[in-house]
Amino acid sequence: MTTLVAVRKHDRIAIAADSLTTFGDLKLSEPYDRAPEKIVRYRGTYLGLCGSAAHQLVFESLLAAREDLDFSGRLAIFDTLRKLHPVLKDQHFLNPKEEEDDPYESTQITALIANEYGIFGVYSMREVFEYTRFWAAGSGRDYALGAMNALYPKLKTAEAVARAGVEAGAAFDRNTSLPMSLFSVQLKG
Repeated sequence: MTTLVAVRKHDRIAIAADSLTTFGDLKLSEPYDRAPEKIVRYRGTYLGLCGSAAHQLVFESLLAAREDLDFSGRLAIFDTLRKLHPVLKDQHFLNPKEEEDDPYESTQITALIANEYGIFGVYSMREVFEYTRFWAAGSGRDYALGAMNALYPKLKTAEAVARAGVEAGAAFDRNTSLPMSLFSVQLKG
């Protein structure tokens, strides 16, 4: 999995992720991976993806081919995901099946989004949450959330809090490893 974090502090937004890919017990660490990045950029928006390694290529391809996507708020992100779902199924062969009693088809995607409008979490049923301070996703999320909760009042920048979150994931989660990638943007308004 991964440790992926997004932080909002003062007038800055930061998103960070580790660089380890795992296939069961096999690790593909950064020195052996020509493309260890888990964060995709679309215009001024950063999307950090968890789960299947296939998500990275699918989203790189998908975002490169589209100019009509809107990530400016919860509803805009929801509508964008709703618009992308049939494309994911028809052109990228997404298997939307999770549990038999799920109320909707799954996108199979867990992601954090960071841009000038804020930080958002996206989950498989197209749930979209907006966070006021920070959030984490992936297998190292519990460690990252604990570290960020303890350090948020003490650290001065969103980048420092994000760094601490991924470092905690790398210290304790077997599916997370450094180095990390970190991007930041100025909050709008």
